[in-house]
Amino acid sequence: MGGTATLIRDDASLSVFDGGQGLPVAFQHGLGGDEAQVAQTFPPADSVRRVTVECRGHGASSLGSARPFSLQMFAEDVLAAASERGFDRFVVGGISMGAALALHLAHHHPERITALVLVRPAWTFAASPDNLEPIRAVAALLRSHPIDEARALFAGSKIGKRIKSDAPDNFASLLGYFDRPDAVTFASVLADIAADGPDVSQTAAAAIAVPTLVIGNQQDAIHPLSCAQVLADIIPGASFVEVTPKAADKLRHFAEVQDAITHFLASKTIRSLVPS
Repeated sequence: MGGTATLIRDDASLSVFDGGQGLPVAFQHGLGGDEAQVAQTFPPADSVRRVTVECRGHGASSLGSARPFSLQMFAEDVLAAASERGFDRFVVGGISMGAALALHLAHHHPERITALVLVRPAWTFAASPDNLEPIRAVAALLRSHPIDEARALFAGSKIGKRIKSDAPDNFASLLGYFDRPDAVTFASVLADIAADGPDVSQTAAAAIAVPTLVIGNQQDAIHPLSCAQVLADIIPGASFVEVTPKAADKLRHFAEVQDAITHFLASKTIRSLVPS
């Protein structure tokens, strides 16, 4: 069990989950996700203290007035929450966008990071990757059409039909953006983040010197298995685990992700990092 607190950054009010005791871990949700998404993915470990910031415009956190939104902005918010809780050095990880935030922190603040967990990464090194074009398309439609019309246009578009056929779980998630009560205002977050990058070059990733776990799956148009494979190949000594796609079996997917994270965090190398 854990509790939530509020962190003020600029004029944004951020909801921060803080639960458990032991190994300090900051673990982040994906684009459009929240703490509940992390709770579904991250193992319920008794010996881990997990902090999750609901990024600006996500969950119970406000948008604030700072623009544009960026992965660096969100990552610095996570670092601030970790620092406020006395995390001098900590494990950082996340799902999709959260993985990009973790990668950013591992490179730009290496003195703070002890290990890295990348679950279903959607970015490697470039900004505005092709696999995020569907999210940019959703954002553009939300900005230019009434919501119902925007949803129908996306579902009937070439890109929408392709994803519905190839990766139905991704398609359901993309349609979920239209169902948000704040869909129109959240379009700015979608557009800015899907056009951004983690600001980590391939050379920089090859210099990351902490234990790393990368988790990927097939049948995923937004989080291609190739993204996970590239990161696992480039980051020295990274462990790579391929899990069952969410589109094939959600329960098995989450069980396998949790199992992989549990084994990684239980390794002697990682457990030696637990504050005494």
